[in-house]
Amino acid sequence: MDIDQLGTDAKLAATKYFTNMLKKPGQLEKVEQLKNRISRKKTSTEAMLKTAMQSQLDGVTIGMEQLKDALDDINKVKSILNQTKQSFINLPSLGYKLQDVRTKQMQHSQYLTANENMKHLFTVPESIEKTKQWINDGKFLHAHQCLIDLENSRDDLLFEVHKLPNQAPSDKILLKAYFEDVEVMSNMLEKQIKLVLSRTLNTVRKEPMVIVTVLRIIEREERADIFAIQRQKQSGFLPPGRPKKWKEMAFDVLQKSVDQRIEGTQVNERSDNKMWLVTYLELCRQLILEDLRVVKTLCVPCFPPSYNIFDKFVNMYHSSLSANLEDIISNGLEGNEYVTIISWVTNTYSGVELMKHPELNIDIGKVGSLLKSSIIFDLQSKYLDYIKGNYKEWMLKTLDTEKNDWYAGASPEVGPDGCFHTAAPVIIFQMIDQNLQVTKTISQHLTHKALLLSVDSVSLYGLSYKEAVIEFKKKHFEDRDKVPFFTHCIITVLNNCLQIIELALEMKQHYWSSDFKDQSSTAYEKLIKTFQNLRDEAAQFLLEEAFLDLDIHFQDLITSKWLTSFISIETICVTLEDYFQDYTHLKPKNLEYIILEAQDIIVRRYIIAMLQKKINFKTYEERRTAADKMTKEVDQLKSFFMRVAPLVIRDKDSPFDAVIKLSEVLKSEDSEILSLDLHTLVKMYPDITEDQMTRLLSLRGDLSRSDIREKVQYAIQNNKELAGTTLTKSIFQQIHL
Repeated sequence: MDIDQLGTDAKLAATKYFTNMLKKPGQLEKVEQLKNRISRKKTSTEAMLKTAMQSQLDGVTIGMEQLKDALDDINKVKSILNQTKQSFINLPSLGYKLQDVRTKQMQHSQYLTANENMKHLFTVPESIEKTKQWINDGKFLHAHQCLIDLENSRDDLLFEVHKLPNQAPSDKILLKAYFEDVEVMSNMLEKQIKLVLSRTLNTVRKEPMVIVTVLRIIEREERADIFAIQRQKQSGFLPPGRPKKWKEMAFDVLQKSVDQRIEGTQVNERSDNKMWLVTYLELCRQLILEDLRVVKTLCVPCFPPSYNIFDKFVNMYHSSLSANLEDIISNGLEGNEYVTIISWVTNTYSGVELMKHPELNIDIGKVGSLLKSSIIFDLQSKYLDYIKGNYKEWMLKTLDTEKNDWYAGASPEVGPDGCFHTAAPVIIFQMIDQNLQVTKTISQHLTHKALLLSVDSVSLYGLSYKEAVIEFKKKHFEDRDKVPFFTHCIITVLNNCLQIIELALEMKQHYWSSDFKDQSSTAYEKLIKTFQNLRDEAAQFLLEEAFLDLDIHFQDLITSKWLTSFISIETICVTLEDYFQDYTHLKPKNLEYIILEAQDIIVRRYIIAMLQKKINFKTYEERRTAADKMTKEVDQLKSFFMRVAPLVIRDKDSPFDAVIKLSEVLKSEDSEILSLDLHTLVKMYPDITEDQMTRLLSLRGDLSRSDIREKVQYAIQNNKELAGTTLTKSIFQQIHL
């Protein structure tokens, strides 16, 4: 800082200030006032400077005093440190000088401990005998108190020896040998406590105080264990036999007793009793229910709350039973034993019969499932395999029984409705229903799986049934005299197929759930289609048997012989009426199907006979006579079917109408009317082929090939609007020449 420069700057600033102040003439009069003001301001500033300087000087003075005090303190600390250093130098020699004092102190401590335990030292044998006697007499509290005194004396003496810097092992060995019977008494008391705990559920009913006494002893030992462990952390000394862990031992004993009770419940083996598993599970249920009642009502008041004894017992029984069931499962199950365990575990164990019993009301969610989900799944799979094997065996037996009845020539049974039937469908679905009723008690999911399995098994049975029917039909047609009741047997097959379909749909309505969106619908469609196809094929066999004897009469149709005779059609009606007497034993749906199929066959054979041109018409009168005869025979056939099946025959859409339309084309006299009849024929039966119309017109005998071709083309041309559309199926699609 430049003092001279500051002075110069101050003078310049003052000059400038006064120059500005005195620029105006009026300001000269106030010079005196300005001088006084500046003088006062100067005085004030100097006073402020003096005050600031004084304050600074006071602060410096205080700081100097504090520094002086600090220096004095440092010197004192330095002096003390030197003295301490000197003391450390002299300390080893002081230790040697005080060695005798320390030895005396240790001896005094040992003598004091020995003096305090003197009465126990001299009375150890007597105390041990007394303890033994009290244990034998069941006076466990007295025995334990005496045992505690002995253990405390031993542990105190051993602890004093442990504290010696140069402890002699022989001292410890001597003390342990002297007190060795103490540990024997401890083990003896422990055995008695184990014995009492193993009989807890029986003892608590008669002498609950015994249980309370044992639990008090266990709690004392637990506190002694805690103290011993804490002292070990501090000094490294742990008394012999500690920690005893009698509380842990108590729960182990209770667990073993529970295991023994569960295992002891199995009184039978499979070889002794087929219901051994049911008996065992029921005995387990009764045992667990009764034991847990005792625990909840009698044990809970006896045990400390910290033991949480009821939940402990619940977990013990749960784990023990679970392990035992897993052993039983691993040894192998048979038959219904799978579903017995699944049902018991799923429903009985977790239901009101046991865990949810009003007196227990146990939260099954806390203990978990009795068996692992993988084990339950495996049991369900094996049970389904067992059901599948049963189905296969029973269905094969049922099919063999039916086949034997076929070849034995036995007439089928007649039901209340007058229809032939066998017991096979009912037997099969009764067996299925029994299995589904069982699975329904377990879960809807298992029931659904069993339902799918049942449906698939019935479908497989349908395929085997079909093979057997085909084989039966082949052997019958090789020699038709061997099986006198072939027609009856095939009627039974048709009725059985229809009954199986009906029973399957009833079963679906009863057991199927829309919650399971899988292949079940497809499985049902497959089953129904299998037996529907078998029904249709068996119906063809039935009609084949009937029409086999009528071949010769169908060959005589639309011939010269036919024009003058009604024998063929009458023979056909009489023969069919004879067969239809047996067809009355068909179920209504099957009878309707047979009637309609028989009509189609007759019409098909009749039209084929017309189109084969076995006769030549020379005149219009011959054609008209033949056409009228066709109409009469159609009416005769209609009357026959109306008579044998009045509830089935419908005048509308009758296949016989096709013969009428063909006869009208045959007897048309005028060319224009013929074209109109052809047009009407094509319109009614758009699937009629060109070849079929050509053969029909050729049968007339009055048209040339070119005329026939022209008229056929004209009829087809007028019905071009049908081209590209789906043609209605009629009898003409079944005609193959």
